[in-house]
Amino acid sequence: MTSMRQNTRPRSVAAGIILALAATLPAACGSTPNGSTPGSSTTTHQVRVDPALHGLLPPALRDRGVLRVGTDSSYAPMAAFAPDGRTIVGMEPDLGVEIGKVLGVRLEFVATDFETLLSEVSGGDLDLAMSAMTDTPERAKIADFVNYFTAGTSIVVQRSNPAGVTELIDLCGKVVAVESGTTQVDLLARTQKNCASQPIIVMTYQTNSDALLELRTGRAVAVLNDLPPAIFLVNDARTKSQYQLASTAQYEPGLYGIVVAKSQPGLRDAVVGALQELLRSGIYADVLARWDVQSGAVQHITVNSNR
Repeated sequence: MTSMRQNTRPRSVAAGIILALAATLPAACGSTPNGSTPGSSTTTHQVRVDPALHGLLPPALRDRGVLRVGTDSSYAPMAAFAPDGRTIVGMEPDLGVEIGKVLGVRLEFVATDFETLLSEVSGGDLDLAMSAMTDTPERAKIADFVNYFTAGTSIVVQRSNPAGVTELIDLCGKVVAVESGTTQVDLLARTQKNCASQPIIVMTYQTNSDALLELRTGRAVAVLNDLPPAIFLVNDARTKSQYQLASTAQYEPGLYGIVVAKSQPGLRDAVVGALQELLRSGIYADVLARWDVQSGAVQHITVNSNR
């Protein structure tokens, strides 16, 4: 999460349950800020299987017909559980559905701890990871990142901002809650050098939802989130009475990447080709608009570009 989520968090794939995604999922996380229905299928463009890209897939994956995709499902509107508590919905699952249509396979999203995503992909337990994970030079040493979105970090505070936080330096001497393993943890560590004798008290939690609970109950004065989830929180009907942005600042923007094992260049190139087709056809733009995250759109699909 954040323009730089760090990666590797212990908790194995949620009970090993694979959560299949349908191409047309009902609303899951309320309405988007523009009033549209997130998760509904509004794509007007059509996509067909690309035989050449299908042929790039490893034979075992072609035979299986399913790609297992790890995601941290606590980060709406990128990925979150629907009201049924099982189905994962969001911009990333919707984009995954369209990638699968191009490749001629089905993508199944698996609820996974953010911190374990890199190791599970590189170790072969997952085929891909798609979880608002920023492509960083350190992470790109472990796996390849197919870049598909861009975002930076925002500061989320309680509604009315009782602590008067407007920028990172205002967090000095205060309790800040963040999801463990994210690059927001790193951002706070870099900020500490400006805090003199009043360091930021950084509390890390297993999920972003856990961090937000600390903010909501007043045990923390702020949470750092990527801009799209932050905007979702302050606009969604269920949460806008509880949270607001400290400012319009967006810190350290970077590229999200779909994680692919370095041992799977064919799979990586297939994902690149599928995203390029979705970008060309307009389906990519349709999916981002469905979740009101068009501001993070990229103009080109790249690999390992945050260097």
